[in-house]
Amino acid sequence: MSSSPKHLFAAGAFALAALGLCNASAFAAPEKNHPKAEDVLKAKKSSSKSKTKKAAAGATAAAATTAAADDAWAPKDEAEPDITDTKVTEYACELNNKVTIYTNEGDDSHIALRWKKRLHRMERVGTTTGAMRFENTNFRLIWIGIPSKGILLDSRLNRQLANECKNAEQSKPLVAAVSEEKKG
Repeated sequence: MSSSPKHLFAAGAFALAALGLCNASAFAAPEKNHPKAEDVLKAKKSSSKSKTKKAAAGATAAAATTAAADDAWAPKDEAEPDITDTKVTEYACELNNKVTIYTNEGDDSHIALRWKKRLHRMERVGTTTGAMRFENTNFRLIWIGIPSKGILLDSRLNRQLANECKNAEQSKPLVAAVSEEKKG
């Protein structure tokens, strides 16, 4: 008997083909299962259906729980602040966003902030850096004002809503501001 790789390969291929034919013949004519085996197969099918139903019910319950959690975070309706007799400062932000801030001379602990056609009452929060920080805990908004710009943040989603917000005075070029100080 020769042991060349060609002959070994051919013998292996023949053996695999024979095995395939044997298995194919076993599947070609299905035999009737034993009555107890049929009962087991039916029970498995019904339990898999009930598991699928339970999983769907669980997914629905999870969605309802998520919706309830979102409702808990949803802002409650609050009355818009009164902006009569206030100083208005408009900020132009990047991406063509606009923020308007209304301040009262007599009350430096609150401002009204207009963002996306809605007016929010913001309360001042102390900082160690000297920045002006105002928060609305109901809508989870934070306004941070520093001398060069303002930033509006969403604390619930942990992201910036508006950045590089500058009023007319902050938008002036520095050269012009320095030359005005020298003239005066």
